[in-house]
Amino acid sequence: MTRVILISSGKGGSGKTTLTSNLAASLAQLGKDVIAIDANLTTPNLGMHVGLQMPAKTLHHVLRGEARIREATYPHPLGFKVMPASMSVDDLKNVDVGRLPEVTVNLIGKTDFVLLDCAAGLGREAVSAIEAADEMLVVTNPEMTSVVDSLKAVDLAKRRNKKILGVVVNRKKNRWHEMPNHKIEDLIGAPIIAEIPEDPYIQQSIHLKKPLVSMMPDSPAAVEVRRLAHWLIDKPFEYEYPEEEYPTLVHRLAKWLNG
Repeated sequence: MTRVILISSGKGGSGKTTLTSNLAASLAQLGKDVIAIDANLTTPNLGMHVGLQMPAKTLHHVLRGEARIREATYPHPLGFKVMPASMSVDDLKNVDVGRLPEVTVNLIGKTDFVLLDCAAGLGREAVSAIEAADEMLVVTNPEMTSVVDSLKAVDLAKRRNKKILGVVVNRKKNRWHEMPNHKIEDLIGAPIIAEIPEDPYIQQSIHLKKPLVSMMPDSPAAVEVRRLAHWLIDKPFEYEYPEEEYPTLVHRLAKWLNG
């Protein structure tokens, strides 16, 4: 059965696109057929994240009836597929964003997962993406403004009877001013299913156009995304950080004492 999952937040900069590309790669590593779609038509970034900046056909062409879905879908070396959106302002002309649900309906039965990278805010693009999905992953940063904006997106999805899978707290730094988990859960009304720490390797992976789970699979953020992928398919996740790469204070001290 095909699962169509919206990766959403109410605010830009929360890390939706990074999560989309890395989650697609992680699910593919687990043997799942995955299509990641850039549903952010005005400010798309998914193509840039995976090295598809200027594709010949995009979601814009599909929504205008100028291309078939398969013509705008590209294989990625890591095993998943990508349907990017166009970065050209001219391609916004005559695009019917309301046809996005038709795209996902046509993918039912042809793949295991469809991941929709949603536009920020509550505009027409976001509403159409919500209507095109069956389930939602809510991405928020542990800040009041980000959480409140995410709450608005969740409320909109619930009104359309979409299933809220849970909250992904992204870019967590464990600073004193960050909202604690229980307050985030209480405000949004959904459980936290993943906590992804701020990770310096993420910016490097974006620059190199390689998902972090492939470039640095043992980095803290990559491990948590992989854990989330396992959770989505109900598969146990067991992992221990390599001692040499990410040693704890106890490990470093023991190594020093033993010469």
